[in-house]
Formats: sequence, structure tokens, C-alpha cells
Amino acid sequence: MFKRRTLALAAAALLVATSSFAQFADRTIKFTNGVNEDHPVGVGVKKMQEVLAAKTGGKMKINAFWGGAAGGDLPATQALRAGTQEMVCTSSSPLVGIVKELGAFDLPFLFANEKEADAVLDGPAGAYFNKKLEEAGLINLAYWENGFRNLTNSKRPVAKAEDFDGVKVRVMQNNIFLDTFKTLGTNAVPMAFGEVFTALETKTIDGQENPFVTIETSKFNEVQKYLSVTRHAYTPFLVLYSKKLWDQLNPQEQAVLREAAMEGQKVQRAANRSLNEKSLTSLKAKGMQVNEVSAAEQKRMFDKVKPVYDKNVPTIGAEPVKLVMDALKKARGG
Repeated sequence: MFKRRTLALAAAALLVATSSFAQFADRTIKFTNGVNEDHPVGVGVKKMQEVLAAKTGGKMKINAFWGGAAGGDLPATQALRAGTQEMVCTSSSPLVGIVKELGAFDLPFLFANEKEADAVLDGPAGAYFNKKLEEAGLINLAYWENGFRNLTNSKRPVAKAEDFDGVKVRVMQNNIFLDTFKTLGTNAVPMAFGEVFTALETKTIDGQENPFVTIETSKFNEVQKYLSVTRHAYTPFLVLYSKKLWDQLNPQEQAVLREAAMEGQKVQRAANRSLNEKSLTSLKAKGMQVNEVSAAEQKRMFDKVKPVYDKNVPTIGAEPVKLVMDALKKARGG
């Protein structure tokens, strides 16, 4: 009798589970990004895959392409807008041509630490940018972390504002980064991320700027001698879904994707912060010559790039910049 009841309960539970998964269609979601799988984005994607497997009975799956294997972030984002691809994880910076307001995150020396960035991104300012992205045909499921960017080059340590002079630096295809590095005195060259390693190796360029984790996982230490801890910009990653394809999902499918991306955010940010320090230690051990930039010199650099704010805020829009600045003021307790 007990065995029969146990079997009946198990069968009922299976029926409930099966019926609860019935609201999900079998979907394999193409997810692309420019970093390698050993980057913290890989940890976030793995978490998303686990959440989707558990919540949809394995019906919704993510097929991830790493290291730009399926193309660059900007073409992928345009594919999302056209409805020919589902997802991309991209830095906000390449997207300013699509959503000009995102340029607020590229303003130099904006955030002092990760806590400030989280407060801005996870609050009303973040919601404002999500709305702008949706108007451009993109659904932002979560803000993940790319992190603070630092300069590497093969010429010399950059410890003061004058050390930037004449260094040929790859920057993202983004006018604010171009303006910042030109104003600092470098020969700034816009270039897609996938081309950077070869350009450094062949000495087409002297340097590039990225977070420690990206510098290590992209093996830039093999073609760069100097790493200067400039922390000149903080960029978020956006986990984007095509609005055209999003609108074809039912509310349950949409909800589970949002949940998966937010669960991914927790582990990705934590992994990024933990790995950031490990990567710095590792890059030193691999022979990179690392120098910190003093607070006084960082202020000199900031003073030098103030014209970048004056020039670009009208293009970005006063509203998004004010929203970010107000959120920062609040985060700083002012």
C-alpha cells in the first residue's frame, strides 16, 4: 500500500513538473561575446544555463560563442535589433552609436569604486538606460561587470599625465574614449577588440586599455611590458536580448530569462572582483612591469580631461548625465 502511494505521489509530482514545463518551448538561444570562456562572463553564462535548465526542464538552452568566434559585439548587437540573433553580452561603450545616452558611462574618471557603479546601475539611472535600449530594439536583462580599465603599453610606464604623450593606443570605437586619449596626449586608434592582440604583436599599436581580467585572459601580457593602474574608466557589460525575438516569447519565458540573467549577475560580478586582484598578481608574476598611479597624478589626469566632459555632455544629453551624477552623489552620501 505504502509503495503504491509513493509511486502515485512520484507520478503526480512528475505530472506537475511536466505540466509546469509545458509553458516553455524548446529553444536554443545563440549568445555571443568578445571575451574568452575563462573570463568571469563564462561564470555568469554557466549560471544562466543552470537556471534555465532547472526552471524550464532543459527546454531553454544557451549556446555560447566565445572570443568573438561568431563576430564582434557591434555586428551582433545590430543582428539583435534586426531579430536575426537572440543574445549578446557587450560592453556599453561600442553601443553609443545606437543609444547615445550610454556615453555617460564612458566619461573619464567617473566612478571611484565598484560600490558606486552598482548603486548607479541597479537604481533609477540603470532603469532609464534600459528604457532607452528598449526603444532601440534591445532588452537589457542585467548589468554585469566589465570593470575598471587600465592602460598597458610596450614603450614605458605611465605614472603621470605627461607619460601618455605620443603612445599609440587602441581604444574602443567610441568618440568619448577617442577624445579622452587624444586629450591625454596619445595617438588614439579606434579598433575592434578581435584585432588588438595581433596589432600589439606586430607593433602596429603600442598599447591598449582594459580591465586586469581581460588583459590576462586575452594574453596581452605576452605582447605588452608595462601595465599602469590608471582606473580611468569603468564600463558595465549589458546582457542584451533582441526585442523583436523577446516579443515572441511568452511572459513565463521572459521572466525565467530575466531571473537567469540576474542570478548570473551575482556570480559574474563576484567572480570579476575576485579575479581582478588575482589577475593583477598573476600579470606581475608573468613579468609585466606594474605601476600604480598616485591620487595626486590621477587628479592631474582628471583635470586634463575636463574638456572631454564639456565637449561630450551635450551629445550624450544633459538628462542621463544628471541622473548618473545625482545617483553618484547619493551613493557618496551627499
